[in-house]
Amino acid sequence: MILMQLIPTKYFVTSGKAVSSVSGLNAFDLALMSAGIGEQNLVAVSSVIPEGSERIGPAEMRMGAVTHCVLSQMRGKGEEFISAGIAYAYRKDGKGGYVAEGHLHGPGSSLKAELEKKMREMSRIRDIPFEEPVLVIEEMQVPEGMHGCCIAALVFTEYR
Repeated sequence: MILMQLIPTKYFVTSGKAVSSVSGLNAFDLALMSAGIGEQNLVAVSSVIPEGSERIGPAEMRMGAVTHCVLSQMRGKGEEFISAGIAYAYRKDGKGGYVAEGHLHGPGSSLKAELEKKMREMSRIRDIPFEEPVLVIEEMQVPEGMHGCCIAALVFTEYR
């Protein structure tokens, strides 16, 4: 039996935010477009960056491509403060890295503390020291009468 194993070799990080007068779904769609990933079929994956995987700049992808990503989103409406973000860090032994996602009703500073705590716990669980995490956070106060959405994603683009 041959097992299919897609090992990501490249990824990029992106984020976006948007508002819509129609619905939270439309705000989410607009936030995806803002982040440059609104024309893909996104598939959520958990949070391992394989050894040797390289961060690249945002990549152009074909419309409708099945696209694996670690995605964080937060929706809100009518004057709520919302934030969404990811943190990622490499292991100090050079054997890949990990991603944590988070979202909350509140400011990006609160989310920053939560993401840093999650990364410390991931390091502790594995008993492996991590490099300093990189954080990508979007935040906004949703205007009155509107729906809003913040997203952040680590998007895998190429595989071996």
